[in-house]
Amino acid sequence: MTASSLLSVPSRVRRGVAPSLRPLLHLVALLWTLVTLSFAAAAPRVGAHDGFTRLVFDLPGNATSKVSAAGRSVTVKLNVSLKAEQGPLKAEGVTAYAVSGGTITVTLAETGSAGKTKVSVLPRSGAAAARLVIDVPTSTAELASRPVTPPPVAASASVTRPRVVLDAGHGGVDPGMTSQWLREKDVTLDVALRTRAELVKHGVDVVMVRTVDKDLSADKRTDLDARSRLATTGRVSAYISIHVNAGGPSAQGIETYYFGQPLAGSDRSRAVQENGGGSVGQELTRKAANSAQGLLGDIVAQAKLSFSRQLAQKVQSRLVQYTGAVNRGVQTDAFYVIRNPTTPAILTEIGFGSSPSEGPRLASAAYREKIAQGLARAILDFLNTK
Repeated sequence: MTASSLLSVPSRVRRGVAPSLRPLLHLVALLWTLVTLSFAAAAPRVGAHDGFTRLVFDLPGNATSKVSAAGRSVTVKLNVSLKAEQGPLKAEGVTAYAVSGGTITVTLAETGSAGKTKVSVLPRSGAAAARLVIDVPTSTAELASRPVTPPPVAASASVTRPRVVLDAGHGGVDPGMTSQWLREKDVTLDVALRTRAELVKHGVDVVMVRTVDKDLSADKRTDLDARSRLATTGRVSAYISIHVNAGGPSAQGIETYYFGQPLAGSDRSRAVQENGGGSVGQELTRKAANSAQGLLGDIVAQAKLSFSRQLAQKVQSRLVQYTGAVNRGVQTDAFYVIRNPTTPAILTEIGFGSSPSEGPRLASAAYREKIAQGLARAILDFLNTK
């Protein structure tokens, strides 16, 4: 029996334990608690709320804090130490964090307000660990009083633009799904090109996996691996893989996926098909699922997966709004092409090419333009870009 299972034993059962073993039970429980507290993760949990972004740092014990704010950073000095760690943050109002011993520094975005950022230390309560909570205001009302200083003009100044990768699924030797109305590779490319055109109008830097009818490799395993690597090339804000679904004649609608475990009890997982189908698709899906399993305890990865979920929700909502298609919802599956959580990444199935009603619509340029407009709007929403 493990320490965690001992802790879960009901009190009426513990009362039935031999008196000689009760001290041992309490000792194991105490040691487990101390071990759990001593390994508090240094990376924050990140949540987007109405008017503010919240960062939560777990602490190894009750702590006191001293807060200082200067420029675009908020520094909190604690009387406890955490694991040294640092990294970028992709949330409104914040750009990065750094932890060193008892010092936590959060770097704010240009729109962030260090002076109005709220910092609280919550004591340990029951099973909940002590935690540091930092609320960074993001609403314009909170920032209205902040003076606006024009940036200095410099001939060498460069503007950093958000970068998005658009993956038009399939291509070249791989046509994807086919029906009497369309080939998947043609539809996904046209939608991706239309989406790029709209995003560029709003100042977004777009990287295309392909701009013509080609694949990155005739070998599906190599092709998908090359596509997934684009999610970590330089500074990428989002990765969107576009696909067309297939099913029975009555199947229709739009669904969007973010990376995670394969759908429970689904032997016909979309991931298997999009990962190459057959034995190749099964092997790559298994590898991706193992990767997902390995990330379950990683708070940083979970935070990035949460951004993928937010992106998926925005894309699904906008696509249904712009097209009027059936809403099949947001799901999670182990797609090899979006297995790397260093960038918010999703895969969207924009409709069923096999459907007698949806197939002809997907073959229409006017309908594909609606899809592209909805997709672009969702990406701009995610990037907080007008």
